Amino acid sequence: MCKDHTVATTPSADIEVAEFAGQLFFRLWRASHTRIAEALESIGLTPALFGILNFLGAREAAIQLEIATAMGIDPSALVSLIDELERAGLAKRRPHPKDRRAREVTLTPKGRRLLQRGRRMASRVEDEILQGLSVTERRDLMKLLRRALESAPPQPLWRTEEGD
Repeated sequence: MCKDHTVATTPSADIEVAEFAGQLFFRLWRASHTRIAEALESIGLTPALFGILNFLGAREAAIQLEIATAMGIDPSALVSLIDELERAGLAKRRPHPKDRRAREVTLTPKGRRLLQRGRRMASRVEDEILQGLSVTERRDLMKLLRRALESAPPQPLWRTEEGD
């Protein structure tokens, strides 16, 4: 039994059961999201906070609107998430050097260290979830998922009410 009192089973991948890509995406997302959320919780992060840290870790700084747009997060939801990161000492806002109206967000050294721990955790979870695929198949899967996402119809921005 899992902690939420459900029986842990391995869902079938039979074509009759998993005929649509959306069903497979949902089940893989759920397996991954549940495990990564539990791992990140142990270091005080949620998947949403980790996503922002990961986005910022790939650049020196970013304005809030850039983060919201790139991650598909409602700007008002992003503000509260960045507030959380600031309170934890993981990120800081500063005026943008070229645009007085914009606020730039950067990682603190503490934020970079926690990001590295989170990335290791995420990699372990991904290895567990995708263990049935070779390295080449994983690379191909990522390429295909990115291409599918780029061509997918627009979707509403993520809001905190949706949960993490």
